[in-house]
Amino acid sequence: MQANSMLFQRRPLVLALVQAGALMLGGPALAQSLGERTLPAVTVEAGSEQDSATAPVRGFVARRAASATKTDTPLLETPQAISVVTRDRIEAQGAQTLSQVLNYTAGVVSSYFDSRGESLSSRGGNPSQMLDGLQGNFGSYNAARLDPFMLERVEYLRGPASVLYGQGGIGGVLNAVSKRPLRENQRELQLQLGSHQRKQVALDLNQVLDAHWSARVVAIGRDSGSQVAHVADGRQLLAPALTWAPDADTALTLQARQQKDESGSLIGFFPWQGTLLPSRHGQIPTHTFIGEPGWDAYITRQRSLGYLFSHRFSDQLSLRQALRKSSSEVDYRTAYTSFASVPASGRPARPVFNADQRTLNRDLRQQLNRLDTLLVDTQLEAALASGPLRHTLLLGVDSQRARIRQRSGAGVAAPIDVYAPVYGNFTPPAALQARPGSELRQLGLYAQDQIKYGSRWVTVLGLRRDSAQNDVEGDPAARTDDRASSARAGLLYLADGGWSPYASYTESFQPLGGVDVYNKAFLPQRGRQWEGGLKWQPAGAAFSASAALYELRERNRKTADPANPMNSLQLGEVRVRGVELEGAGSVGGAWDWSAAYAYTDARAANGGGGRGKRLSGTPAHNASAWLAHHFALDGGSRFTAGAGVRLIGASYDGTDTLRTPGTALFDAMLAYDSGAWRFALNASNLTDRAQITTCLARGDCFYGQRRTLLASARYLW
Repeated sequence: MQANSMLFQRRPLVLALVQAGALMLGGPALAQSLGERTLPAVTVEAGSEQDSATAPVRGFVARRAASATKTDTPLLETPQAISVVTRDRIEAQGAQTLSQVLNYTAGVVSSYFDSRGESLSSRGGNPSQMLDGLQGNFGSYNAARLDPFMLERVEYLRGPASVLYGQGGIGGVLNAVSKRPLRENQRELQLQLGSHQRKQVALDLNQVLDAHWSARVVAIGRDSGSQVAHVADGRQLLAPALTWAPDADTALTLQARQQKDESGSLIGFFPWQGTLLPSRHGQIPTHTFIGEPGWDAYITRQRSLGYLFSHRFSDQLSLRQALRKSSSEVDYRTAYTSFASVPASGRPARPVFNADQRTLNRDLRQQLNRLDTLLVDTQLEAALASGPLRHTLLLGVDSQRARIRQRSGAGVAAPIDVYAPVYGNFTPPAALQARPGSELRQLGLYAQDQIKYGSRWVTVLGLRRDSAQNDVEGDPAARTDDRASSARAGLLYLADGGWSPYASYTESFQPLGGVDVYNKAFLPQRGRQWEGGLKWQPAGAAFSASAALYELRERNRKTADPANPMNSLQLGEVRVRGVELEGAGSVGGAWDWSAAYAYTDARAANGGGGRGKRLSGTPAHNASAWLAHHFALDGGSRFTAGAGVRLIGASYDGTDTLRTPGTALFDAMLAYDSGAWRFALNASNLTDRAQITTCLARGDCFYGQRRTLLASARYLW
């Protein structure tokens, strides 16, 4: 009865999306069979899309964004560091994951190469990952990863941002903006072949149905291996969207997404010896798989339905609302290097070789996770004037409800020789036990005022009140009820020549939920940041540059307990100081470039013996540069050749004991455009550097991505 009721509630949206797809793929005959009348063809000239925070951008340089203010605001009037990676830049650099999209963004580093999620960090924290302004994930290993092909752009807002987004840390907000229906007909078919027997087909169909309706369908099918033996990288994705715009003041976009990923364990949690430190038998090969073929898996299934709505009552007042309901299931099975101690033999509680210096003990774990979420964000925007002051006032309320359920089991597998693995000697968990489920309920009220004085001064003021409860089934002691206020303030001056110096203050609030191994509830993390910077974006020029200087602090940081790998501790406080420089542009239509540099000094400010120690996996220096040249050898065809370098500095394990050395990684691309066709070859880590991304005090190290080649053919019509 309940399932039928949910289907009935979703039926109008499902039918609308099916009918839109029928019009695009099957033509009038199929549309009529679904009860739709045949519509006349509509042709809209390219370039009709207005410059906005969600519209496509030609080239590497965006001029507007919404993530920093939740309003469509020029970047030059945003008093906080924000980077925008456009669709053209994603394609030019051949990014295949969200982590790769940010490879050339100042200060962003990927801690390890993983199929389970995006291992991103910046300014000493992990960014909150959003999709169209709504939270993308809760907890660990609960949702499918975003595919860059389904995105129009990615915006990264640095530093605390709880005033607008509620719970989140000092790492900022990573907001992925999905492709939406456009007012022009366009279709794209993309075929890819690459390393590890990668085969992918992707489709992007956009159709103007009539004067008020537009539809878009993004679909991906992938069959691939990975750099680790026996680990797949498969994907099936379908993301239809339908927009109804009855007039210039109203728009409703219905969105759906169904995705299934089939992968496994890319990470073996290898010991220091054989990775960072010498071993009798040499370095553990990066392709080594220590799981069990046929049993090891990381399979995600995710479905979501939602909408984006906006209505302008007048030139002074508008209303927006975003809603998404999603459900995801994850089957996670892995065998990994054991962290268990053996006091009788003196084996420590961390990954180590056995006496033969070849074999590693292994633990088994299986989890069946389910995540159900309902997210809503409602905003009222008003444009007001008071003497010489012009106000853009934003009042909003957002709510989140996330329920996590899990069944798990554990076991032990026979030791494995990492230099000559032999599989099959294991017994999977006999039964999976239901673990206490958890439910997060969050409600936030926020207000923001963007004040413009004359044509020069811009002030941004914001305030938010959050209430967040986290309940654990059958464990009242683990229940948390956190309430907090967050604030932000920024001042910016619009100088001649496209210069804008600014200063800002922001705060963050992040409830953690759960308890440690001693059944003590974790306290929420609180952060605050002071930032000053300078932006430059000359009018009419395809160029932008920015510089930011900041200091931030965060209390109650959650980190691994060196004495107990199964426990987490909360440090008293961490302090991060840094400088970030970033620029991108195009020169004469013949050159595209980007460059970035970040210096990050991230340390424990207090909290016992860790005071003054550098945060794990946070390099002090990080730089990148990309340059591409467009040229023609005949009258109608065009070539593009590009190359990039990523310089990743050394990092430490969290105790200043182990130093992971820095590295230089090189990327390259070559493309040929002729009419509707585009052929491209992208290479990541061109020299095939065996990179160790980070080593942790708890005893394990992680490998980065080896050389990956990707050939693609695209046809537009």
